[in-house]
Amino acid sequence: MSRASDVVVVGAGVFGAWTALQLRRTGRSVTLVDAFGTGSSRSSSSGASRIIRMGYGAEAIYSRWAQRSFHDWRELFREWRQELFVRTGVLWMARPDEPIIDKTIDILSRLHVPFEELDRPELERRYPQFNFGPIIRGVVEPDAGVILARRSVQLVVRQAIKQSVDYRVTAVTAPSGRGPVVSLDTSDGNRLSAGTFVFACGPWLPKLFPAVLGDRIHPTRQEVFFFGAEPGDRRFIAPNMPAWIDFAGGVYGSPDLEGRGFKVGLDHHGPPIDPDTGERIASDDALKVARMILARRVPSLKQAPLLEARVCPYANSWNGDFLIDRHPDHENVWLVGAGSGHGFKHGPAIGDYVTGQLSEREPPETRFTFAGHQKKRNRRIF
Repeated sequence: MSRASDVVVVGAGVFGAWTALQLRRTGRSVTLVDAFGTGSSRSSSSGASRIIRMGYGAEAIYSRWAQRSFHDWRELFREWRQELFVRTGVLWMARPDEPIIDKTIDILSRLHVPFEELDRPELERRYPQFNFGPIIRGVVEPDAGVILARRSVQLVVRQAIKQSVDYRVTAVTAPSGRGPVVSLDTSDGNRLSAGTFVFACGPWLPKLFPAVLGDRIHPTRQEVFFFGAEPGDRRFIAPNMPAWIDFAGGVYGSPDLEGRGFKVGLDHHGPPIDPDTGERIASDDALKVARMILARRVPSLKQAPLLEARVCPYANSWNGDFLIDRHPDHENVWLVGAGSGHGFKHGPAIGDYVTGQLSEREPPETRFTFAGHQKKRNRRIF
């Protein structure tokens, strides 16, 4: 049995890595473990890029968390002299019946986040690459953009190790029964002891804790595609092309970064996926949908070659809220998850919130507790 830590964090994705780092900054001894290693292609925190934006409709808590997290990400990059954020700007596209845009404008104004409102003629003038179809207006966050995901979460782990977090690549056995947990058995024959255990395992959480999470977190298979523009065509790289979001259309995208191609992500919840056994090969049906969207939204890329395709598991809650709460049967076990496709940007705020909950320095947000999560599905947070 290894020396006991104050806290063992299971899962070195963006939630777990930032939680381990924030806990360590309070002076606690921390062990961080991951079954496959941070940035594994099986995880939700891998992949080329994730959008960072402050807009969340009326959901002010997520806007505040994104704003705070953005600062912490930039501080980390500055410390390591690695610029893993690309300021592309983020464009929200809106149809006539989308009140989320007006609510977004209200919250951004209150938080003093820079933004621009664009009518249809201005959208067409500024972004002629797009065929806007039913889109009548947009909102641009000029300071928002795209974070290089895999490299960023790996950098968080490097920072945690630098600050003496004990990082290990090994699988653990979930606790059983009831009452406080003393230790966890690992796949390499060791045992991890701690006063507190935090499980931040993304789509693995309902596999490890099916009795309490099997009907609350739903891993789904989400597919993204990268298409190549014509040689010398610079219309699809920043700053000419922003990251963009069309929530009503169930699609988002980002400009060509690092030469990977123009990204199209399908945001409607896909079929279930097992994070251990599910293959990460994109389906022909999803590619057809992506090409249909491409032909309609970006006509000049209609015949563009597919350069890369990826499958990313979402971990969806009933409505898109995170789940961060104590295990109902183990008082020293915390469950942190349900990133639901929008969580990556919030890593620093998640880590800070979990640290605060363990210290009991602030009351819990009801929406993140078991009591705040229903079993029906009614997605409203994107």
